[in-house]
Amino acid sequence: MTRIAVIGGGRIGEALLAGLLESGRQSKDLVVVEPVPVRAEFLAERFGIRATDSVTDAVTGADVLIIAVKPNDVDGVLTELGKAALDGDRDQVLVSLAAGVPTARVEAKLPAGFSVVRAMPNTPMLVGQGMCAIAPGRFARSEHLSLVTELLEAVGKVVTVAEHQMDAVTAVSGSGPAYFFLVVEAMIEAGVGLGLTHEVANQLVVQTMLGSAALLDESGQDPGELRAAVTSPAGTTAAAVRELERGGVRSAFWEALHAARRRSAEQGATGD
Repeated sequence: MTRIAVIGGGRIGEALLAGLLESGRQSKDLVVVEPVPVRAEFLAERFGIRATDSVTDAVTGADVLIIAVKPNDVDGVLTELGKAALDGDRDQVLVSLAAGVPTARVEAKLPAGFSVVRAMPNTPMLVGQGMCAIAPGRFARSEHLSLVTELLEAVGKVVTVAEHQMDAVTAVSGSGPAYFFLVVEAMIEAGVGLGLTHEVANQLVVQTMLGSAALLDESGQDPGELRAAVTSPAGTTAAAVRELERGGVRSAFWEALHAARRRSAEQGATGD
């Protein structure tokens, strides 16, 4: 069995551990690094896995090392990994889930030729519906990508891209849930403004979003086709869509995603 060390026991690390166990991974093959004792005890008891505060301890004998910490904490983890006696006899691969951290920065602090795969997940992985893009480092082979894809599919869908596309991925899917939640907020507020209670407006909007996403996914149709199908000429939907277009909804999303991509690139260059 593949032994996996998850470095970081926050929400993302916890979601990944839960998904891996649900997909059939054995608890004995998982270890989590968590420096906060109370949190480490919680994860160990919930999942029946070993928890440690030592990176060196966790990576000993591991096949896959997953960095699931905040971007500002990555350098500290990499320093610890650089000091660790990484097993030269094992075909180890490191997966970085840290947003905006280039693969070259990770590779520079690891032994020469170490296999690295950069990943950009999003928060729906917390409910097993994440979207994750992965990009191979210089020394990652096809079998590494296959293994990482299999592991991350435990919490959603996975697509492989070139690293230079990662800033665009961050803008589209990494930050994407926030755009979705903003639209949901706006629709609920508008519903309340129309006289609905907040509870009813919330239920109407959330279920409409869930159902629409399922229809889009399962029908295989283009979103423009589905929008046109519910937009009768001179009807209520047409009136609403006309106002959205007049308000510049498309250009607003265009500018928003370009701004997110630029900021992602800046963070990757400066580490801030």
